[in-house]
Amino acid sequence: MSDFRCIAPDVKLGQNVRLAQFVNLYGCTIGDDTKLGTFVEIQKHASVGSRCKISSHTFICEGVTIEDNVFVGHGVVFINDSYPRATTDGQLQTEADWKVEKTIVKQGASIGSGATILSKVTIGENAIVGAGSVVTKDVPPNTIVAGNPARVLRVLTSDGSGQLTATAQREAPEDAKSKGSR
Repeated sequence: MSDFRCIAPDVKLGQNVRLAQFVNLYGCTIGDDTKLGTFVEIQKHASVGSRCKISSHTFICEGVTIEDNVFVGHGVVFINDSYPRATTDGQLQTEADWKVEKTIVKQGASIGSGATILSKVTIGENAIVGAGSVVTKDVPPNTIVAGNPARVLRVLTSDGSGQLTATAQREAPEDAKSKGSR
């Protein structure tokens, strides 16, 4: 019986990488000690660092770089094209008809289940993206963001022990105005 893993010969796997069944990997790089869940697809020219956990049903497209120690929840989708189209001048598009837009997830970040990460964004070191969020712009390091579009909810600070703790983010004036007018 086949183990139901599709791994192209051009994939670069680090040491001790753990792959669940039903993964689809081609042209990508996966770092040491990383774990990929069931039904994960990682396209060419994408990279996942060392000691990462990529949960089931996640799609990592071309142009995405995930640094070390990153957690990606179930069903997270990355986007690499701001204006996708099927055709150009009535013909199906080819790779020559569009340009990959890159996305970077910095070291230690966590992305909650069901999040959508649009192209041309950077998720900062140790940032946390809440489940179901739609990330449309850069996420600062050491922050918690959530919502559609994702907005900063809290800032993570060190208490001197190296542990990060959350402190409430003050509500932006425009958010307070919109709440009062509902």
